[in-house]
Amino acid sequence: DGSPLKQVFKDYAVDALAASGLVIDGERGRYDRFRDRIMFPIRNIKGQIIGFGGRVLDQGEPKYLNSPETPLFHKGAEIYGLFEARAAIKAAGRAIVVEGYMDVVALAQFGLDYAVATLGTATTRDHLERLFRYVPEVVFCFDGDRAGREAAWRALENGLPVLHEGRQVSFLFLPEGEDPDTLVRKEGAVEFGTRLKTATPLPDYFFQHLADQVDLNRLDGRARLVELARLHLSKMRTGVLRQLMVARLAELSRLPVTELSRLLEGGERPTVAAAHRDSGRPV
Repeated sequence: DGSPLKQVFKDYAVDALAASGLVIDGERGRYDRFRDRIMFPIRNIKGQIIGFGGRVLDQGEPKYLNSPETPLFHKGAEIYGLFEARAAIKAAGRAIVVEGYMDVVALAQFGLDYAVATLGTATTRDHLERLFRYVPEVVFCFDGDRAGREAAWRALENGLPVLHEGRQVSFLFLPEGEDPDTLVRKEGAVEFGTRLKTATPLPDYFFQHLADQVDLNRLDGRARLVELARLHLSKMRTGVLRQLMVARLAELSRLPVTELSRLLEGGERPTVAAAHRDSGRPV
């Protein structure tokens, strides 16, 4: 009825919407942040709605848009679909991590209901620690293009400090131009499940990625490999998995495990002379 009290409540409601990120202050006033988008509620692990995501209906960028950071919503800690998929994840013994809401929805429609998604940010340690509370295995499913491989490497870097025996991470790269949503609709759940079985284990992807950057036929190339690898391996927890990865690095670099362990623990840099000496060849 236009009363002052009603106006106060109206202003309060609009301010609350702005604080939550649902509306944005623009030059011409406030407008809907998620206009012309399909809305996806984002729940925390208790099932409480703490934010929203929106996928563009037609063409436009960004394709996916999330609520901004608020006191309730932190993209680096929350995982889309985890609340809904908890039981399925536990039953499957693993979780599939994809990049978009529609990927999660499409996989669930085809019976692969143990998929979750990060919220427009690189996979963090918090994400992985949260997933490992429910399952011992996480499979990242990314596009096979450059962006997908870069996302996989960032996930690997953040995963190494929380990875130890009993925990497994793998990477599945899809054909270029495909994502889980489009591919599962083309192939079906059985074929997609077969692809999941071919996912590359994290240790294999780690050494493959680094070996592609050096020439293992050169002594200085093998020294460079050790230099690249040690920066990452030194962040891992002491344990069987780290020892096995050091042993694998020793095979590739032709350095004794004891020498590599000393370099990792002492922070010394590998040298070409050391590579010569430990390979039994004259310097």
